Amino acid sequence: MSTTWNDSDLKSIGAAEELDLESERDDGTLRAPVTMWVVQADGRLYVRSVKGVDGPWYRGTRSRHQGRVAAGGIRADVSFHDAEPGEYAAVDAAYRDKYGRYTGIVEHVLTERARASTLRLEPR
Repeated sequence: MSTTWNDSDLKSIGAAEELDLESERDDGTLRAPVTMWVVQADGRLYVRSVKGVDGPWYRGTRSRHQGRVAAGGIRADVSFHDAEPGEYAAVDAAYRDKYGRYTGIVEHVLTERARASTLRLEPR
């Protein structure tokens, strides 16, 4: 399976205001969807937890590192990959650019705590 998004899906998901994420449990069933912000940076899609690595939905991604997302009319099975610290600056900029109009709120996804939970979404 390709680990890169096709241009159409990348643009549709990246432009969506919100994304629904369902992570897989150990038995392969999906958890209830959690709605969150999603950004596109350097041709990749990313999500973060305001609560960092202690956030409930983030912890749910750790069991199988895969699940399903829905945004922008696209529904896709994905794998969750920890972003490298070198990716954080571009992801920060994407959050500021896309959600900067939510002053006082966007700052919560730009903290060190949130950065540590940055996940790259890859199709599977």
